Amino acid sequence: MNRVTIFCFVASYALALLLELLHLWLQRRTLRILALISAVAGLVAHTAFLYSKQPPLIWQFSWLLFVSWVLAVFYLTGALHYRRLSWGVFVLPLVLALAGMAVLFGQPSERGLWATNEAHTLWGPVHGILLLLASVGVCVGFLASVMYLVQSNRLRTKTTPGTGLQLLSLERLESMNRHAIWATFPLLTAGMLAGVVLLSSSEVVGWTDPRVVSTVVLWVVFAVVLFLRLASFLKARQVAMMTIVAFFLMLCCLALSHNQPATGGG
Repeated sequence: MNRVTIFCFVASYALALLLELLHLWLQRRTLRILALISAVAGLVAHTAFLYSKQPPLIWQFSWLLFVSWVLAVFYLTGALHYRRLSWGVFVLPLVLALAGMAVLFGQPSERGLWATNEAHTLWGPVHGILLLLASVGVCVGFLASVMYLVQSNRLRTKTTPGTGLQLLSLERLESMNRHAIWATFPLLTAGMLAGVVLLSSSEVVGWTDPRVVSTVVLWVVFAVVLFLRLASFLKARQVAMMTIVAFFLMLCCLALSHNQPATGGG
């Protein structure tokens, strides 16, 4: 199990995406089956890697890999449930992009464990898991929004039904995005409240920490989207575009790291 590397599951997901694209062009059921098998192999390797390394969520490296793992499960369940739809063409690129970002950040050395003691208190895991689930919700909302805009454009240009990308109806995509926003906001709120508890007793992370500030900004954006949606000030297309903005803001949050305090002798 310790021999499993990131390359193992990234290569499997990339092969699954290639097979999904070939299926989109050739419409061969065998290609879809092979794509699912490849994705399952990638998920098994992905799971083995996370289980053997058990990286703490304080790292961007592990955060991105955990989110991509959940989205890989999301791809498989969606591909099995919506067998005639071009599900993987949208989900797999995001899985690969998040795993690629994790590779770019790299796995921190032992010196990067400066917040381990805080991360292993009661509120540390609660804070991390809630924000992780909120991140998954943002990703699902992003995928639903992208598919909504693509499907809207196909209908506007009067693309011949049954050709090219096969997607859910606009109503179902809008509903998926709406449910993602409804699920994300309370998770994000609860995660931030757990973070406040941590910050109140933290000696290494302050209120002006870049990642803390960016998370607050993300929460404000979601609060605005939710309010405007409930007040019917935004149409479905505008909500989709704002959800995409929130997704890229989340990526900016993940790109930021907590300020690491100076160590003695450094």
